[in-house]
Amino acid sequence: MEKLKTNWTDFKAALEAQPDLDLQFQYDDGKFVDASYHITEVKQAPITSVDCGGVMNAWTEVIVQLYEPENRQQLKPMKVKKALSIFNLVESKLSLNPLAVVKVEFGNSAYEARQMHPNSITQIGDDLIIDLRPDTVQCKAIDRDGNCGIPAEKQKIELVSLSGNTCTPGGGCC
Repeated sequence: MEKLKTNWTDFKAALEAQPDLDLQFQYDDGKFVDASYHITEVKQAPITSVDCGGVMNAWTEVIVQLYEPENRQQLKPMKVKKALSIFNLVESKLSLNPLAVVKVEFGNSAYEARQMHPNSITQIGDDLIIDLRPDTVQCKAIDRDGNCGIPAEKQKIELVSLSGNTCTPGGGCC
């Protein structure tokens, strides 16, 4: 099992290494996108955000959208080279950021649409299987410096009356 780097260049290179295999997408343990899927769209999304620590972040995502028709149209999935031809067509019209984070968007009647990261690419027989895992929420501020941007709770101290050492108005102690 090859652990993928999720940028566009590495993703495409992993596919280009196996053009004659059948391309399958696993979206959950033992659950695969139906063989009649279509790659319906490739999107490039520049993201700009400010995290809870007040720091601006920017990155780009390339999102490959899969559509699973209700009626099965074929028994075997598309070949990797067919997917690559779709990606090449897209790149002839839209310059994709080679370092963009890759996500695959998929959903069907039993699985709500979501964007997932390619977790690994594995060759099993004549199949090249892209294992997809749901995206997770993260706190960039904690990852960066351990400070979530939420002020730390101040330690409460108890003020104790000191007998004999009190200051009174006009007493000259202040």
